[in-house]
Parts: sequence; C-alpha cells; structure tokens
Amino acid sequence: MTYSPIFGILKNMLKEYRTLLPYFRKYKFKYIFGIIFLIITDAGQLYLPQFIRKAINSLSNGAFESSLIASLMIQMVVVALIISIGRFFWRFFLHGASRRIETELREKIFYHLLTLSSSFYGKRKTGDLMARMTNDMKAVRMASGMAFVAFTDGLFMALAILAILLINYTKLTLIVIIPLPFINLIVMSTGRLLGKRFKRVQDSYSSISERVQELLSGIRVIKTFRKEDHFLEQFDKDNTDYWEANMSLTKIWGGIFPIVMFLSGVTVSLLLYFGGKQVVLGTLAPGDFVAVLSYLGMLTWPMMGAGFTINLIQRGGASLMRINEVLKEKPDIVNIDEPGDVPELKTLSLRNLNYSFDNGKKVQVIKDFNLDLNAGETLGILGRTGSGKTTLIRLLPRLLESEQGTLWYNNIPIHELKLSQLRAAISMVPQETILFSRTIRENILFSREDAPQEDLERVIRISTLERDLKNFPKGLETMVGERGITLSGGQKQRIALARALLADPQILILDDALSAVDTKTEEYILHEMMKIRKGKTNILISHRVSTLQVSDKILVLDKGQIGQFGSHEELLKEEGLYRKIAVLQSLENEETP
Repeated sequence: MTYSPIFGILKNMLKEYRTLLPYFRKYKFKYIFGIIFLIITDAGQLYLPQFIRKAINSLSNGAFESSLIASLMIQMVVVALIISIGRFFWRFFLHGASRRIETELREKIFYHLLTLSSSFYGKRKTGDLMARMTNDMKAVRMASGMAFVAFTDGLFMALAILAILLINYTKLTLIVIIPLPFINLIVMSTGRLLGKRFKRVQDSYSSISERVQELLSGIRVIKTFRKEDHFLEQFDKDNTDYWEANMSLTKIWGGIFPIVMFLSGVTVSLLLYFGGKQVVLGTLAPGDFVAVLSYLGMLTWPMMGAGFTINLIQRGGASLMRINEVLKEKPDIVNIDEPGDVPELKTLSLRNLNYSFDNGKKVQVIKDFNLDLNAGETLGILGRTGSGKTTLIRLLPRLLESEQGTLWYNNIPIHELKLSQLRAAISMVPQETILFSRTIRENILFSREDAPQEDLERVIRISTLERDLKNFPKGLETMVGERGITLSGGQKQRIALARALLADPQILILDDALSAVDTKTEEYILHEMMKIRKGKTNILISHRVSTLQVSDKILVLDKGQIGQFGSHEELLKEEGLYRKIAVLQSLENEETP
C-alpha cells in the first residue's frame, strides 16, 4: 500500500533503466544473496519486540524468574549477532554489486566516447561530459544500490509488521494505521516533482564543471587580459543557479520527512489512547502494548523509505537519461562490414573532392578538388587563413568524412580500408599541439611504446630537443603540465614532431607544425627529417615559403580549390599568391638584423 507510487515511477523510468538490465542480470546472484541476508536481518529485527513483550508480561504478572530473563537476554544477544552478520553480508553483496555496476558503466561510457567522431565533441562541452562521468554516475550507483535496499527492506518490513499487527491485534491495528494512506498521497504527489528538479541540479552542476575547466585551461589568457573579475562573476552566477536548483529540490524533499514523522506521531497518539484504554481494561497485556509500540516505531522507516526510494529512483532516472543521451550518440565515421587491410602506399588520389560544414548554415570548404600524390613525394600546401588546408588533410585519415569515391588509396576507396590501419599509416602533427600530463619520454613514446632506445634518441636529435633536455630538471623524465602548459610553444611543437616521426608512418602530415620554431632551427629539422623520410610520403602545410622549398610539388589553396600548382621554382616565376608571399618574406628576412 505504502509503495504503490513506487511502482508507477518504476514503470515510467523503465525506459531509462533498461541500460542497467544487462548488469542486473550479470550480478543477479549478488542481488539474490544480498536480499536473503537483508531478509534475515529484518526477520531478526522483527523478533526483538517479542523478547521485550515476554519479559514485560512476565514482570507485570508477578511471575518474575531470573532464569527466564537470563534466557531472553541470551536469545536477544544471539539474534543481535545474527542481525550484525546479516547486515554485513547484505551490504557486501548489494552495495558491492552497485559499485561494480558503476565501474563497468563508467568504462562503457568512456569506451563509447573514444569511438565518437570529432563532430560530437564540437557540440558537447568537456565540463558537461565530466559531470555525466562523475556526479551522474554516483546517482546511478545509489539507484542500483541504496534505492534497491530501501525498496526491498521497506516493503518486507511494512508487509511483515502489518501482518503481525493485524493477526494479533486486528481492531487496534485498523485504528492506529489510519494515517498511513495520507502518507501514500503525500509521497505520490511530491515524488513526481523530484525528477525534473534533480535533472536541473545535474545540468547546473555540468555548467559549474564546464566553467572551472574553461578557467583552468585558459588561465594564462585570463590573466593576460585581466579577466579574473569577469570569470568570477560568471562562476558566481553558475554557482547561484546550482544553489537555487538544489534549494528547489530540497524544499520538496525536505518537506516529506517532517510530514511523515508527524503522521507517525499521530499513529503513536492513537495507540496511546486506544491501546492504553485496553491495557487499563485488561484486554491488552502491557508487554503486548510495548510490542505494538515497537512495531509502529519500525513502521516509520518503511514510510520514510518510500519517499527515500522514490527520490533515489528519480535521481537515478534523471542521471541515466543524461548518460543514455551520450550512449545513444553514434559515430559518424565507422568501418564498413568487412574492411580491407591498408597496403603499402603507391598513390593517394583525390577525385572531385567536395566538403561542407553544416553549422546551421551550409558552408562549402573544399570544391571539386583533384590531386594525385605518389609514394615518396613531398607535397607542400600554402593558402590564406580559411582556405581549407586543415580540413583537406583531416579528410585523409578520416577524421572528417568525405563523400564515397572521392579519396583513393592505391585506387582503393579509403572507406573500404580498416580505419585503425588507415590512421596508423597517416601521422599528423596538428596546428594545436596536444600533450598529456606525463613525462616527456612518455609523450614521445605515445605513438610507439615499444620503440627501441636508438630510435627514440634519433627523433630527439632530429627535433633538436637535446639542447632543451639539458635545462629540464629530470631530462626525459620531466613531467609535462596539463596540455603542455609548462613548456614553450616551440618545445611543444618539437615534442609532437618527435612523436610523429617515431611512428614512422607511410604518410606524415605537418600542419604548420613548426610555426613556433625559428627559421634556422626549422631548416635543420627539415633537412634531417627529409633524410629519414626519404622514399616516404610527406605533406607540409606552412605559411613560410622557406619551409615549402623542400617539397617536390607545392599547391596553393584558394577557397577550397587549387589556385596554383608546381615546384618552388615554377611558382616563383608566375604571378600569384605564392610569389607575392615569397617576396614579402624575403624582404622581412633582409630587414632582420
């Protein structure tokens, strides 16, 4: 009776809780054993008032016997020991199962995040995803653990206590349980409001997480432009929204317990009046009166447990809804059913390639692009900002998805090749260098963990990191701050370059990857790099003509199309953007002392 609203809520939440069904099946025996020990614990608690009843009745009848009291005491100690053992094991099994579910579900989400395409991360904020991986997971754990305990424990205790009271004290029980239906109505009317309010709490928490993540990752920029007060104001607003969302939830949730306790007090008052009269009239023994009072006290938990269970289920359902939103996302870029292996590169062909971004308004970035690149060639790419250079190279390893039949690897459409092998064959050093909070050695070995020491030393030499390592406190074992914050721009770029060179890919792409390095250092790096990359394919994107001179062919990209194409010498002879930039940079170099 007390739990009728719970079944309605469980039915409404079933769609979201389906995500947990495989885990419930996996750990069903832990739940079964947990329930058994929980019922054993409850049964022991239900039996304790009987000892008190017998003792008080014995004393009130004047038939006091020390042996009887001693026997009752020993029995109570034994039952208390059984309750303690049962309580340990139901916690071990039920809470243990919920912890395992939390762990495995978090791993499932993390793995799923690794499969999603870059377009997903363009729409989602990091702080929001972090909140779903932490705060929402806690709510799911409580729903699969403590809510399950509260529901099972409360339901068993309520039915068992009502059965004991109705069988032994029918008329008195029917009077004292009159307030119970009102508790049902209160729980039913308030429980439905909890889910929306808790979702608002979780969304507000996500906003706070995102604000803090943004602050920490951009702290240098914030300090440079003296925007501390602005961020403090924004955080204060987010924090206030979070407080208001919690208060909105607390006003309802906090009001349930006082009302339940008040109605529980009403049942005790009814017992004192009607039960007391029966004791005076001699129709109810004093020990039985105390037993009924004890059982009514035990009924308080099932009454409160109903609201507690509904709250946890609503919270878990709201959090599962947010988690399921992520799990329902599908990667844009996947393997076909039976992809082929990536062969040794002979030619890379782009035929009538087009690509558009759709951010509410469709913008074409690459237009009717045609190019053939043979194995062992080095291609240089020059273009104004926004001309499509980065978009073009991201299409090659399928970081962005091209149309079918527009990209060919040895005359094989790249969509028919294994995605993991394709990306292993193409290493790219992007404009924005990403390093991990690990040592310099670990960051370089990230691309090839089993690389021999001589290969590691070679790429360190080529990238001119040797001179920097002498200044680091622990050399290669120096820890790199988050996203490489402790390093200069040039140091980060050269570590990223060493990482890409160590992979020894079939195609190496440098997307303006030496922009933070001085020209002399860049010249040395390119010279040494081309030695070890001889016979392999390279693509160099740069705004410096001096960088592109090592290329066999250079294309000038203009609004997603090839504006010019030829060798360095050929492009210097014809009018166009390449010659104009070459002249300007030549004048800059002459003016530099």
